[in-house]
Amino acid sequence: MIRTQIQLEERQYHVLKELSAHYQVPVAELVREAVDLLLETKREVVVPADERRRRAIAAVGRFHSELSDLAENHDLYLAQAYEDAAP
Repeated sequence: MIRTQIQLEERQYHVLKELSAHYQVPVAELVREAVDLLLETKREVVVPADERRRRAIAAVGRFHSELSDLAENHDLYLAQAYEDAAP
């Protein structure tokens, strides 16, 4: 394990201490669990800028909408799509 230091708000510290006593686990264990939960829910694949650019260029021209005025009226079409998808 790697030792690190963090700063908590007073409220956070007191609630963690209460949870620690209630569950009979160290505060550090609660913090590790919280970090794991954050990593599971916020995990995003970081794609380097050059790879994003390559993918964007590769996608150009691959899709067709059959709409000749899409560039001019894209907001209208998007709004219609959201309305059609609404429950």
